[in-house]
Amino acid sequence: MQRIDFVQGEVSVTAHRDHDDLLSAGLGLAGLKGAAAPFVDARHPTVQDLRRRAIQTSWKGIADLGALGGYGTVYGAVPDVPGREYQALAKIPNAHAPHRVLLQVPDHFDMARRCLVVTASSGSRGIYGAIALAGAWGLPRGCAVAYTDKGMGSGYFDVSDDSGVALDGRRAKRGTAMLEFEPLASKGEGIAVKHAHSGDNPEADWGRHVLQAAQFGLAMLDRAFPDQAPFTPQNTKIIATGLSNGGGAVLQAAGLDEQHMLAGVVALEPNVHTPGSGRALYDYATEGAVWLPCALVDARFASTPFARDAHGAPHAAWTARCASLHAQGQLKATTLDGQAVEAYEHLRSTGWTEQAMAAAALSTAFDLWRAIGSANASAYLRRGVDDMPCGYRYQATGTHGKPGVADDATRASWWADASGIPPGNGVGLFGGTDSSADPQLVGIACLRRLWTGDDADARALHASVRALAARLPRKDLPLWVLHGADDGLLPTALTSEPYVAWLRTEGRQPLYWKVPHAQHFDAFLALPGFGEKHLPLLPYGYVALDRLWAHLYQGQAWPTDLPTPAVTPRGAGALRPEMLGLH
Repeated sequence: MQRIDFVQGEVSVTAHRDHDDLLSAGLGLAGLKGAAAPFVDARHPTVQDLRRRAIQTSWKGIADLGALGGYGTVYGAVPDVPGREYQALAKIPNAHAPHRVLLQVPDHFDMARRCLVVTASSGSRGIYGAIALAGAWGLPRGCAVAYTDKGMGSGYFDVSDDSGVALDGRRAKRGTAMLEFEPLASKGEGIAVKHAHSGDNPEADWGRHVLQAAQFGLAMLDRAFPDQAPFTPQNTKIIATGLSNGGGAVLQAAGLDEQHMLAGVVALEPNVHTPGSGRALYDYATEGAVWLPCALVDARFASTPFARDAHGAPHAAWTARCASLHAQGQLKATTLDGQAVEAYEHLRSTGWTEQAMAAAALSTAFDLWRAIGSANASAYLRRGVDDMPCGYRYQATGTHGKPGVADDATRASWWADASGIPPGNGVGLFGGTDSSADPQLVGIACLRRLWTGDDADARALHASVRALAARLPRKDLPLWVLHGADDGLLPTALTSEPYVAWLRTEGRQPLYWKVPHAQHFDAFLALPGFGEKHLPLLPYGYVALDRLWAHLYQGQAWPTDLPTPAVTPRGAGALRPEMLGLH
């Protein structure tokens, strides 16, 4: 029997049948694509309402469910999968904050081919944050799927009313229930977020979270099928898969898997930090925050989605960045065009490709670099809600976008709707600005100095980042990394490519697909003008998992190399199968 002494409190067991299944909470593909699943009472949503909306939000945050995207026709499906869920709060040794673990067990679990898919949420999302990858592939196949939020998630704590989120997703006051997250100390007002404020640097433990979720999954299978117990890595193949931060988590797990629990790993666009090569996310995210706005003013990006305003002109805030960098002496050119070229060449010299910069126009326009930098700095320095670096803070968004106090309906929706990193869903990222023509630069430059500087905070941040380095997986572990060639959030040249090269230097044989025209956010392909230039990455992940299944269960040889599919971008019409190059 698997030990689960890491579980905090009780395990919740719920059945999901009769228009409330595991994969879509009864919404089906059409419902997932539709408007937000309603709450009967917005101030006091039911557990069922919250779960349904959390699943829908997680699907929409990862998959391209747009009319032209081809999900459900060209690739993928959302069948009805009845079954049970086992959910608990768990802890890594010495951690301050718990994390969520969840096992979904389909009623048609394949006892002849015991399979457990283990996954971690993408980004900082809640527990269902990988359902469009791991659940969509594993549950219809008869696999159980174990999820972890890897120490992150949307269980926000509101300091103003001393409330957080209980295991069932509903809000509760501190002391009245076991909460997903309680800040160590807080006062006044503000929103505490587990990723940024747990005091644990959760990213350093992602691999442990994944392996712990696998243990939880096996133990819950023992409970689900006592007559067939025990379920062990020897009689149940454990397949690890994840996307983005979840992809980094399963690669971390592969390097920590001393007990040989994992039978194979498929990582999509992983946030992976390779010791001695590549670059850490904090490094290139803070660099991008400073330099990309000016670089994207360059004429070569004139037709790039999100790189120009509604009138076809460079964004005023981005031209102001060029002027700021020139005033600081970091750009020598005296014309805007010359400054943009200089900024572009600077990023090229540090490893950014032109494709990555073009796709990064989306992340820059959506202010993702500042959101990532401020949250990660707080996590790496183990700061609290009242002491975030560089003057940043999270507060409820009130009238006219100013800091305020959240109402009951906004608080109630966070667990189901929020991404795990503000701003968004009624929570703002405030501070880190001044009254200049380029107000955000002062905070961004401060975040950047935490990387380039040498004071006590900079040294502490670097120590936390060193703890993120991936370790070598065992030699016989089937491992496949897939990454979009146009990824502008986690550029391949800084992440997957150095990782794969390191593995090969160390005698491993990972498969690697660098998929042309794929970028980081499948979900944004539905935006006008963006999907025309790109392809989704998710179908390639499904194919890689299919190949791994054939190897593990049908005896097919694991390839030592596979050519990257010949693909074509979608264009203005709907996605067609031949564009993916998979047939």
